[in-house]
Amino acid sequence: MTDLESVSPVGWRIHVVGNTGSGKSTLAARLAGVLGAAFVELDALNWEPGWVAVHATDPQELDRRFRAATRGERWVVAGSYMSHSRRCFWERLDTVIWLDLPMPLLFWRVLHRTWQRWRSRELLWGTNHERFWPLLMIWRKDSLLNWLVTQHARKRNHMLTLPTDPRWSHIRFVRLTSAREVGAFTDALEQALSVSARRRLQQPAE
Repeated sequence: MTDLESVSPVGWRIHVVGNTGSGKSTLAARLAGVLGAAFVELDALNWEPGWVAVHATDPQELDRRFRAATRGERWVVAGSYMSHSRRCFWERLDTVIWLDLPMPLLFWRVLHRTWQRWRSRELLWGTNHERFWPLLMIWRKDSLLNWLVTQHARKRNHMLTLPTDPRWSHIRFVRLTSAREVGAFTDALEQALSVSARRRLQQPAE
């Protein structure tokens, strides 16, 4: 184990993944603050004004953005984009934190979050506003709720295969299945880092 790993139980390069509404950005931003690492939000790198998705218009450009954002030694990434992520920075990754929360909770979170953003006219990633009424058209493929419901099982089944894939044997996989587990995990990590910092300060100078 390296000196860096002995200070941080999860290493310094972390990818927080999960379905929409799982709290990826919230957790990743908190971890980045705890670790003193860069916070990288993949949605901010992908979405252009007018809800134009770079992954659809210029996949190579999105790869370039992902690689540039994870060039350093300390970063916490929020967002899935799994094919791009695996290609661009998983070889250097220390830990994947998978937020595998139950569907009813995710459904409610997405509904409530979109309503709040729509009412407040919150600007997302500096380019776009949330649209509430299309969200309710769950029968349409461009509805986020449609994506959540139709992709949930597929995404979960895919994630379950990754820890046994030899290509990713260097990565720790942490699966959190409830909001309580997410909170307990983050609290424990903060405590572990605090203890490690105190021990290093107490070590006599050589």
